[in-house]
Amino acid sequence: MRHVIRAGVVVGLLLLGSVNGIASDRMTDGLRVYTEVCSRCHDQGVDGAPVIGRTQDWAGRSNLWEAVLFEHAQSGYLGMPAKGGQQDLTEYDVGVAAEYMLTISHPELPQD
Repeated sequence: MRHVIRAGVVVGLLLLGSVNGIASDRMTDGLRVYTEVCSRCHDQGVDGAPVIGRTQDWAGRSNLWEAVLFEHAQSGYLGMPAKGGQQDLTEYDVGVAAEYMLTISHPELPQD
């Protein structure tokens, strides 16, 4: 059910908020990487991972959002392994997944 709701939110964001094809492609790619890798922990909050879409789980995190999350996702942070444990992910994959997660969790915040 979460995936259906999340996919609906993404479609809405893409239709309303995308000003060009690049933004749409990044969100589509972000959803793909999130679903394949990140959702294992971030759908349920495994080991304290902030749950996607649950704004309060992200409270108190850095105001640098994308830059910090990208660095943590790329290199690992606390219990989160680098690249979500998928060492074959590219920097692009990690970046679009981080961007996707923040857009879904905090659509009101400006992007870096």
